[in-house]
Amino acid sequence: MSTISPTDFDSLEIQQQYNDINNRWDLAAETDWDNENSSARLFERSRIKALADEREAVQKKTFTKWVNSHLGRVTCRIGDLYTDLRDGRMLIRLLEVLSGEQLPKPTKGRMRIHCLENVDKALQFLKEQKVHLENMGSHDIVDGNHRLTLGLIWTIILRFQIQDISVETEDNKEKKSAKEALLLWCQMKTAGYPNVNVHNFTTSWRDGLAFNAIVHKHRPDVIEFDSLKRSNAHYNLQNAFNTAENKLGLTKLLDPEDVNVDQPDEKSIITYVATYYHYFSKMKALAVEGKRVGKVLDYAIEADQLVGNYESLASELLQWIEQTILTLNDRQLANSLSAVQNQLQAFNTYRTVEKPPKFTEKGNLEVLLFTIQSKMRANNQKVYMPREGKLISDINKAWERLEKAEHERELALRNELIRQEKLEMLAARFDRKAAMRETWLSENQRLVSQDNFGVDLGAVDAATRKHEAIETDIGAYGERVAAVEAVARELEVENYHDVRRVLARRDNVLRLWEYLKELLAARRERLNAHRDLQRLLQEMRSIMDWMGEMKGRLQSQDSGKHLHDVEDLLQTHNLVEADISAQAEGVRGVQGAAQRFTSDQQVYKPCEPALVGEKVSLLGRAYEELGQLAGERRGRLADSRRLWQFLWELGEEAAWIREQEQILAGGDCGRDLTSALHLLSKHEAFRDEMAARYGPLGNSIAAGQTLVEEGHIGAPECTERIRDVRAQWAHLEETSQLREQQLKEAVALHQFQTDANDMEAWILETLRQVSSQEVGHDEFSTQTLARKQREVEEEIQSHRTLIDSLHEQALSLPPVHANSPQVKGRLPAIEQRYHELEALSASRRQALEGALALYRMYSEAGACQLWVGEKEQWLDGMQIPTKLEDLEVVQQRFETLEPEMNNLGTRISDVNQVAQQLLGSDNRSKEQIHQTQDQLNNRWKEFQRLADQRKQALESALNIQNYHLECNEIQSWMREKTKVIESTESLGNDLAGVMALQRKLTGMERDLEAIQGKLDDLKKEADKLAEEHPDQAEEIHAHLGEIQEVWQELNATMKRREESLGEASKLQGFLRDLDDFQSWLSRTQTAVASEDIPTSLPEAECLLTQHESIKNEVDNYKEDYEKMRAVGDEVTQGQTDAQYMFLAQRLQALDTGWHELRRMWENRHSLLAQAFDFQSFLRDVKQAEGFLNSQEYVLSHTEMPSSLQGAEEAIKKHEDFLTTMEASEEKITGVVEAGRRLVNDLNANSDKIQEKANSIQERHQKNREAANELLSKLKDNRELQHFLQDGQELTLWINEKMLTAQDMSYDEARNLHSKWQKHQAFMAELASNKDWLDKIDKEGQALVTEKPELQPVVQQTLEGLQSQWEELENTTRTKAQCLFDANRAELFTQSCSALDVWLKNLSGQLQSDDFGKDLTSVNILLKKHQMLEHQMEVREKEVQSLQSQALALSQEDAGGAVVEVDGQQRRVTDSFSQLQDPLNQRRQQLLASKEAHQFNRDLEDEILWVKERMPLATSTDHGKDLSSVQLLIKKNQTLQKEIQGHQPRIDDIQTHRRGMSPGQEEVDGERQSALEGRLAELRDSWAQLIAETDERHARLVEANRAQQFYTDAAEAEAWMGEQELHMMSEEKAKDEQSALVMVKKHQTLEQALEDYAQTIHQLANSSRTMMTSEHPESERINLRQAQVDKLYAGLKDLAEERRGRLQERLRLTQLKREVDDLEQWIAEREVVAGSHELGQDYEHVTVSGFPFTSSYFQLLSNTHTHTLSNTHTLSNTHTLSNTHTLIELLNIHQYTSVALRRKHNI
Repeated sequence: MSTISPTDFDSLEIQQQYNDINNRWDLAAETDWDNENSSARLFERSRIKALADEREAVQKKTFTKWVNSHLGRVTCRIGDLYTDLRDGRMLIRLLEVLSGEQLPKPTKGRMRIHCLENVDKALQFLKEQKVHLENMGSHDIVDGNHRLTLGLIWTIILRFQIQDISVETEDNKEKKSAKEALLLWCQMKTAGYPNVNVHNFTTSWRDGLAFNAIVHKHRPDVIEFDSLKRSNAHYNLQNAFNTAENKLGLTKLLDPEDVNVDQPDEKSIITYVATYYHYFSKMKALAVEGKRVGKVLDYAIEADQLVGNYESLASELLQWIEQTILTLNDRQLANSLSAVQNQLQAFNTYRTVEKPPKFTEKGNLEVLLFTIQSKMRANNQKVYMPREGKLISDINKAWERLEKAEHERELALRNELIRQEKLEMLAARFDRKAAMRETWLSENQRLVSQDNFGVDLGAVDAATRKHEAIETDIGAYGERVAAVEAVARELEVENYHDVRRVLARRDNVLRLWEYLKELLAARRERLNAHRDLQRLLQEMRSIMDWMGEMKGRLQSQDSGKHLHDVEDLLQTHNLVEADISAQAEGVRGVQGAAQRFTSDQQVYKPCEPALVGEKVSLLGRAYEELGQLAGERRGRLADSRRLWQFLWELGEEAAWIREQEQILAGGDCGRDLTSALHLLSKHEAFRDEMAARYGPLGNSIAAGQTLVEEGHIGAPECTERIRDVRAQWAHLEETSQLREQQLKEAVALHQFQTDANDMEAWILETLRQVSSQEVGHDEFSTQTLARKQREVEEEIQSHRTLIDSLHEQALSLPPVHANSPQVKGRLPAIEQRYHELEALSASRRQALEGALALYRMYSEAGACQLWVGEKEQWLDGMQIPTKLEDLEVVQQRFETLEPEMNNLGTRISDVNQVAQQLLGSDNRSKEQIHQTQDQLNNRWKEFQRLADQRKQALESALNIQNYHLECNEIQSWMREKTKVIESTESLGNDLAGVMALQRKLTGMERDLEAIQGKLDDLKKEADKLAEEHPDQAEEIHAHLGEIQEVWQELNATMKRREESLGEASKLQGFLRDLDDFQSWLSRTQTAVASEDIPTSLPEAECLLTQHESIKNEVDNYKEDYEKMRAVGDEVTQGQTDAQYMFLAQRLQALDTGWHELRRMWENRHSLLAQAFDFQSFLRDVKQAEGFLNSQEYVLSHTEMPSSLQGAEEAIKKHEDFLTTMEASEEKITGVVEAGRRLVNDLNANSDKIQEKANSIQERHQKNREAANELLSKLKDNRELQHFLQDGQELTLWINEKMLTAQDMSYDEARNLHSKWQKHQAFMAELASNKDWLDKIDKEGQALVTEKPELQPVVQQTLEGLQSQWEELENTTRTKAQCLFDANRAELFTQSCSALDVWLKNLSGQLQSDDFGKDLTSVNILLKKHQMLEHQMEVREKEVQSLQSQALALSQEDAGGAVVEVDGQQRRVTDSFSQLQDPLNQRRQQLLASKEAHQFNRDLEDEILWVKERMPLATSTDHGKDLSSVQLLIKKNQTLQKEIQGHQPRIDDIQTHRRGMSPGQEEVDGERQSALEGRLAELRDSWAQLIAETDERHARLVEANRAQQFYTDAAEAEAWMGEQELHMMSEEKAKDEQSALVMVKKHQTLEQALEDYAQTIHQLANSSRTMMTSEHPESERINLRQAQVDKLYAGLKDLAEERRGRLQERLRLTQLKREVDDLEQWIAEREVVAGSHELGQDYEHVTVSGFPFTSSYFQLLSNTHTHTLSNTHTLSNTHTLSNTHTLIELLNIHQYTSVALRRKHNI
């Protein structure tokens, strides 16, 4: 669980207490909360802020009164809690009053550092009292941090006033916190009082009855509780507070208005209620004390009896402790593993059997003494105090020494065990790993030396995968080689005795490793070369196949029949050429790649270079041939296109020329400059357009001339069109040039007049400015005038070019305009005024510059003299002081003076320069300038001289004072060191003396070296000062002589002390190293024990890095620790002196601290890792919240657009936004998943992480829902805007047509018929567009049905459209009626004449015998015929209209006119009817011609299709490997499916041919024989194609079976090759366990080998099947199967041989293990035999001799057994060495026995 400091209570309580506010505002609309600045959220924030401020104010007032109530005891008081505690003084006094202890005196001073130090003292005292202060530092209190200051006071209140509160209840089973105990106490005291229900420390006290009830409970005489009313809360609170203050003396910490609120402050109430508790508890304690007086006398007698018991028991216990300590401090530890284990067992027996009763006895003594003292105190007697040496503290100290001795004894025993085992185990592990690595490396070297890559791409790819697996295996093995090297390095660092052999074997392993990597890299290069070659050959085959397909398409002879057809063919050809160009890169790539395999420089060649070169040359020739075919076809298509393009382009240019000639006919040149420029710009745009069109026109003419020169069929027409266009263009050029000349002359004249007017106005304005005589009265005003003058001069210079341009303009005008008075007389006047302006400007500039320089010089000179005067006054009054402090102050002032003088010197140089310039001019104030300059220079030189004199005197005095000060300091320093050395003369006789001496002389040698360096520097300084100050030379040298005498005395004392120490120097060095190591250990433990929790990700990373550096530092100190432990064991071994025992305890504590440091590091590392994960999660959360915030902002600020384009853009933008959301969804999901993982991993901040993850997930879900809802709204709006735009377009169209319908200009009869026809077309257009209105109406109704909320807008639009349409129809009908009524007869005559002309033209077209020469021309004729039919339908309506008109005319007018009208009407009707049959007949003829041409086209396409597929069906390429064969099978299957899908089309062609009508045959009768031949050719080719594909499929299936067999065989060979490597491995087991593992592993391999026999059997069956079916590659298959069988049989033989070797190795390791056990037994007995302990007396000798004698006889027995067993099994040097060791042990035993007998006279 995370720890919450008291400073965090405020935010938690506010959040808890105002949940009602949050719940209330949760009811608000969700959209209001989406807005970050909504009124609800702003009110909530302001309300919470106000409540927090109110809570803080109440706490401040309460805590201030509480602090003053305690500070009043020492007559102190604070006014402001935040400011008065900042210096730390009052805080220290407060803690002294509360704790009753004396704290360190506060530091004097009011600086920040003093305040920080005082506050640190107070905080350190609280930490010593085990008060946890989290996230609080001294700087927070000094800076007046309100929240942390209140938190500190609350922590103090909890510790000293509330923490000790406890309540006795009937069942004290559950331990309650202080707060709960205080609440329980209040509940107990207020139980039974009406309207009082205390269940918290906030609202339960608001009415004041609880306070009154507590006071009434203890003092019913001071309060009348029954008179109090709950409704009068203010009176109740005031009454309780006043009564407690006046009657009980309790400080009034609260006011009624602080409690009578909605949510009182809990801390303030707890603080005040705690004062009630302490007061009444103390009152109860006083009553209890009276009862104890009667028991005092009874206790007195009993106490005397108990004193005697205590004396005897204490003496016995202390005697036992001292004896046990002596025994435990014995460091004569055994030098063998079993003996050390026996000693450790004896030690554990002591702990479990002997020590516990004594511990109980010690506890009884403490209870006895406490009972005695308690009874004496109760009896008012002098308290019994045991005499010195038998105090409880003495017993505890002795017991602590006993426990320390125990701990050190245990650590010594365990370290001895570890030391005996470490190095041999490490060496054995190295040998075992080195042998395994050497075997593995040798086997893999043999493996990578083989080059069995295969001859096709599949085999090479398989070899590549196998090689990659080998590389991966070898790469992973690098860590194991590094492990061997690391073990060897560790042995080398530990100085292992056989380190040379270890290093030699390590070097051998590394050499084998490097050689293996070189072999692996070389094999990779060869393998890559083979793979690249196979890929190159496969790519060449695919390119050749593709070029064969393209060649057939490029040999087509179809060049197109018209422009559109040619364009289509060219576009298709462009695609083909693009494919060819794209393939060129592939061809070049293949050729470039092939150079690698044909080059002589290549050392390794995977195949013959000639073979690769031949294939590359064949590929190049095929590609060149393909390029030539493509160029030839493009030429044919380009020629066909040029003719059609030329005629169209010249027609366009001729129309444009005629249009522009009409525009250039106008003669307007403009009335002013603006209009003339406008006309000129339009003409320039026209010239640009001509220039732009001239190039294309020339290109078109050139193309036509080329066609003429080439003798094209359209050459005469091309020549005539070119001549006409050239003539038109020449006339247009001439007209354009004339128009341009006129416009330019007009623009030039108008421009000149405008520029001249502007120039005259500017000159007059500027003359007025430069004529002023004002030069300013000071520097600032003169600068302003000078700046304005510079601007005027720049403007004058810029206008010179404008005047010159006026002259140029006048010269460029035509003579008519140039000689006019408006031009000729204006330029001289402008020139005269301009020269006058230049002269006035120059004179004014000189006057201003002179005045400005003079003012600046006076100002700068005055400032410099003022500064010099101030500094001269200071230097004149300065006296060189004699004290060093005063000299340093003066020196600092001189250091600041030097840069000021340098700055002033620069300024004086500038003044002199300006003065010389003024004197060189004709200035009127030369004398005053001279005077000012001389005065300034003289004063400056005098000041420099004075400053140098003062500075030299100051430096001289300062050097002497510093010298004397250093002499005194070093002399005092040396005397102190002498005293330190002399004080150690009484030390050094024992270990205690050495330890004291070590503490005294720590760093003495370094200090002496530093003093020697200081003396050398002082000698040089003394010589220098004596030369500079001869008058003080004697005093300087005398002071130096005194220092030399003290230095000699110090050296002599040090030398004498070193001589007297002797052997203690070594111990001193050890103790110094021990102190340094313990100091480092303490610092490191402090650093590791830090409780700092990172608050940011960089801080977490920094802390983790620091923590890792601590681990590295600890690892680096490991060697020092082991050396120190070894030296310590050597120093303390066999020592029984108390100081040596203390040193052993220090070493024991060192061991404990070392191991505790590692444990602390692990715990801290786990905590920091969790904190790092938490901070990383918070960083990701912040990013995710940024995404969500931006999403919420976009979703809340998206508006509905008011146009269709805006709606489309809004949807697109929203879709992009959704894409962005989807992109960020993965990140957000990742954050949530990361949070859940941290929660599952039980991170310390799981609650916060879960809360953040849930919040992000909920917000993300809401954003997705809101985004989908917004997208739906945007789509609805798009439909609405689309509907509104359609309505608007229809409205515009109706308005446009309304203008046409309202045109009534039909009074003239000449064009009456054309107008009537136009109006008929207009009415037809209206009728056809009526569907438009109906469509919009349907869309609107559907929109209203789907979206009822859009009904008002849609309905209004539909009603407006309907009314406008009705109005348009009415207007159109009215116009038609009026048009018909006006001049009916003329209209009828014109209509008949127009129809008659059209019918004659149509009749001529129907008599044409052109039915098309190909399919394209027939289609064109059909389209024209369909247009004629459509025109017939329209004209039919006109004929019917003529009939109605004729009827109307006959009714109006009777007579001859009626006969003429009827005759015209019948003639037109008859002519129209006669054309119906020819029209239908021509349609049938065109359809028949189209059908014949279409059949011919289909027939040719199918024949071409069959020819294109035939090369694929007849191909003999059957693939070189399994993948290529499978690819070819897929291609052939695709071709078969394509043929099956194409069969219906072939059948349709044959059926269509049989079903063609005789009329169709007559159209193209001459081609029938050719068609029959082509049909027969198609049938034969189709049958051949089907047969060839079937045969190719059968051949490919056989090839696939063979390639599958080859692939399976290759895989089998590869597998058996891998197993063969394992079988041939020379790896040898180093011990019995590894040998057993290798045997089991080999058994697994043998089982796998047996299982693989099934695979070999399947391969054999497959090969026999193919040989039985007489496969084309039977011989190769049979040979390959024989190789596989042979390889499998050899592999089984290798497996049997390896099994035998492994079993033999297993027996050998078992024998080795038995030998090792024997060696261990010998080593254990050698320790006993080689012991120099001969015993102290006869009994000791007897006890020591018994195990020795038994070991001797056991040794004889084992020697005999071991010699016999090894004689029959092994006869190597190892066995001989064991035998020699046994003999030596026997000799040692005999010698030791004689010595024992002689010593004890046995």
